[in-house]
Amino acid sequence: MDLVKAYRPPSFGAWAYEAEDPRADARGFRVDRLAQDEEEEAFSRSDRQRNFSFRESKSDRILQNGARFYNDHTHPEYSTPECQSIRDLVLYDRAGTRIVQSAKESREREIGGSGSLGIYRNNTDFHGHSYGCHENYLLPRSIPFDRIVEGLTPFLVSRTLFLGAGKVGQEGEDGMRTGGFQLSQRADFMEERIGVDTMHRRPIVNSRDEPHAAKGRFRRLHLICGDANMCEWQTAMKIGMTRLVLSSIVNGTYARKSLFADPVRAFRQISRSEDGRGNLLLEDGRLMTADEMLEEYRSLVDDQASNEEDRWILSEWDKALRDYRKDPLLLSDRVDWVAKKNLLRWFSEEEGIPPGDPCFQSLDLAYHDLDEELGMFWPLEMDGSMVRLTDPEDVDAATVHPPELGRPPIRAAVLDRFRDQIQDAGWERVAFVDGTSVDLPLFSSLRAEEVRDLCSRIGKLEGPSDLLSALSEWIE
Repeated sequence: MDLVKAYRPPSFGAWAYEAEDPRADARGFRVDRLAQDEEEEAFSRSDRQRNFSFRESKSDRILQNGARFYNDHTHPEYSTPECQSIRDLVLYDRAGTRIVQSAKESREREIGGSGSLGIYRNNTDFHGHSYGCHENYLLPRSIPFDRIVEGLTPFLVSRTLFLGAGKVGQEGEDGMRTGGFQLSQRADFMEERIGVDTMHRRPIVNSRDEPHAAKGRFRRLHLICGDANMCEWQTAMKIGMTRLVLSSIVNGTYARKSLFADPVRAFRQISRSEDGRGNLLLEDGRLMTADEMLEEYRSLVDDQASNEEDRWILSEWDKALRDYRKDPLLLSDRVDWVAKKNLLRWFSEEEGIPPGDPCFQSLDLAYHDLDEELGMFWPLEMDGSMVRLTDPEDVDAATVHPPELGRPPIRAAVLDRFRDQIQDAGWERVAFVDGTSVDLPLFSSLRAEEVRDLCSRIGKLEGPSDLLSALSEWIE
């Protein structure tokens, strides 16, 4: 709570929880209870003893750049604003890292000691707890959910080859084993193919049905199976590759091909095998490797590229496959698990420490440390050993300015103009103290100059009723 509050730039602090419905399932029903409810209730009981309200414990911040920053189940969570390009997504994701670093520095000044807090961009504490790196994609509701699940699942499992963050040891119901190295931090915690829960019995494809847009037209695909990456190349490829596969499903060009017999088992096999190699059992009895599956998907999306970003993704996809097949070490400048494995091997040889020593967990964690003086990733990026896609000046600007396109700049203009008159706000809805409520559409058809013009007009409005009039032509 104190860490989130320590971030100094102005923000709006009342999130519209009443507008959320995490129990709605995309398969056409609504569950009575989520496994995470018990944990929420336990936190609430504890918070009452500490005189916290639910909202105080969440410590919500809607930031100037259109992002959300809050306390989610006792860890800080940053959600980027809605982005219409891979470039913006990578930029605002990196801005989130800078924002959390700034909050850490502010909090350390309050408690009197630089380096007294440790914050890690990873997925496990090595004590059985896992927290996800969530991806969200807006899709037409006309696309059946089962078609999305079928078309996407083999890809989500096999993309671990390029997108894993790397992990020392294994975790499961039988405890923690320190020996060995695997590709993914999330693989140990994936337990189902489909499901609506996010904190227990975690699924490869999450079925939560909260579009944060016009529900009759859109669905939001919410994925929690990916690792939190340090390298920006992986963040770009994670979103770009997945977007192309989803495009093939939406456009009707996806044709059922190879499906894993047991996707959860295949996920763990890829993660735990040496460099992700090994044969995986398909539904039809054939065997296929993860790189062969990725090659199959690559051929599937060849005609889905509609812009320069997509063409860059396809080119990088081809290069990554070639490099991996020649020697996985060739991916060490782009892929966290390869870079991390290299560092651990070097450390073992230099210090004479045998594999399986518990110190390797500490080194694993240090790779993800957000402190640029302590984290093992940052020197690799600074000396050019890891690919960086963003410019530091652009990142600084993205911490305080929303993207140029879509809903974020317009929502930011509304919050800025009517701050004292707003009861609470979320991604798509703003509720005012006078009872007025405005649902913000996506504004996806507006050009940058049109967005700027609308934001300027919002800044001159008298009251919430005028806002409804100003937005009327876009509100469905």
